[in-house]
Amino acid sequence: MTRWKLHGTTILAVQHRGQAAMGGDGQVTMGSVVLKGDARKIRRLYQGRVLVGFAGAAADAFALLERFEAKLNDYQGSVPRAAVELAKEWRTDRVLRRLDAMLVAMDRNSLLLLSGTGEVIQPEDNVLGIGSGGAYAVAAARALLRHTNLTAKEVVRSALEIAADLCIYTNRNIEIEEIGT
Repeated sequence: MTRWKLHGTTILAVQHRGQAAMGGDGQVTMGSVVLKGDARKIRRLYQGRVLVGFAGAAADAFALLERFEAKLNDYQGSVPRAAVELAKEWRTDRVLRRLDAMLVAMDRNSLLLLSGTGEVIQPEDNVLGIGSGGAYAVAAARALLRHTNLTAKEVVRSALEIAADLCIYTNRNIEIEEIGT
């Protein structure tokens, strides 16, 4: 029996000049077939002050998203504290360790990757991408930040469009959310 792998997520988050923006494309594929072109992969949490994007198996990502939201509520919206506490739980819980997903979480001051191994990673340049087109989007965003005067939202949109031109699992149905503007 062939096991089909679901692909098709590109999430990009940028903090720039006091602004924070996160975007994602809408494509979900199985094998060589596009199943959905308008999936929503960005969520607002904690009274709209926290953005979370996810990549990986959808059911696993939603399970992690629910747990992260609970941790946010437990720690009064502190993204770093909620991320560390979720990572601790992720490493020790048998069920969580088997989840195939990643989260990017951000607020006005924090930008963190919660990896599939239960790690919490803060990028050094305030740019973070995950998913099949994540590396393309990060490279484009870094170039745009160095050589243009675009806003965080404009950088996210342009970089995701460039990723869509390169990654067959990424489309141009882009959703972007901002905080801190």
